Amino acid sequence: MSGPADRLPPVEGSPSRVVFQGDALEWLTARVELSDASVITSMPDMSELPSLPHSAWADWFVAAAELVVSRVPIGGLAIFYQTDVKAQGRWIDKAQLVARGAERAGATLVFHKIVLRAEAGAVTRGLPAYSHLVAWAPGGALQGARLALGDATADVLPSAGATTWTRGMGVQACRAACHAVLNYTETRTVVDPFCGHGTVLAVANSLGLAAIGVELGARRARKARSLRIEDIA
Repeated sequence: MSGPADRLPPVEGSPSRVVFQGDALEWLTARVELSDASVITSMPDMSELPSLPHSAWADWFVAAAELVVSRVPIGGLAIFYQTDVKAQGRWIDKAQLVARGAERAGATLVFHKIVLRAEAGAVTRGLPAYSHLVAWAPGGALQGARLALGDATADVLPSAGATTWTRGMGVQACRAACHAVLNYTETRTVVDPFCGHGTVLAVANSLGLAAIGVELGARRARKARSLRIEDIA
């Protein structure tokens, strides 16, 4: 990347929260770099973009992941929480799609955790019994954030935690992602460009991190501006 970092607008108070209503990719495209920020997000699956056939959605997803990672500064992390789906008799591995985009952006995988959505051994229908929590470091292995062996954390999370809706990111998964930002980077702002109801933003604030969200829907954007941890069932 070249050019000056796009400084995000300061907000009174600490930790701050700002939610923009608009298209995530347009918002990211308008920014050369998210200064002093890491990204924690969950990108939309096919059910949320029904106008796109499977192949077009997969291309969109990979390009979106590449754009997200490309906007994170050196030393930050791009963390994705994604749940696989079955479509037309095929298994759609979203972690693999994220990897394609992140690698196109020149990033390095820092960790890949499995988050259980059901007890081990349980049989589920539709969505699988797990989600992926993957962290990518822009700038490659020599420049980006790295995880020392002594800093290892659990590779399998027993629960995603409470969530505001079935496809949302659970509180425990959000906490794991935010702790990674705190422990492995010097960034102190979390950006969620697909923030939905704002669980990532609420958890980030509860841990002392500033939070910035982008949400296309007006109702969800309003909720994301005020959601608190205690509001999540």
